[in-house]
Amino acid sequence: MKRFAMSLVVVAFMSGMVFAAEDGAAIYKAKCAMCHGATGEGKSGPALKGTSMSADQIADALLKGAPGKKAPHGKPVAGLTADQAAAVASYVKSLK
Repeated sequence: MKRFAMSLVVVAFMSGMVFAAEDGAAIYKAKCAMCHGATGEGKSGPALKGTSMSADQIADALLKGAPGKKAPHGKPVAGLTADQAAAVASYVKSLK
């Protein structure tokens, strides 16, 4: 019985780790697509598809804001962690 319980704990822990990985596409769709388009084509915000910015620059802009940029990017994106910003940046760089 103890092995079974321990196995359940291990499986639950591992499942949580899998779900803890940030999904850049989902975060992008929830926080960015309304302005930048579902595939980065641009709408009221500029196109991100094929951007010359590096993933680090994108993550920095999301986390710190970018002086001189229009709202909302003059300030950090609210509620975004460093891991989430990196996941979104990676997703944006994958848009072709």
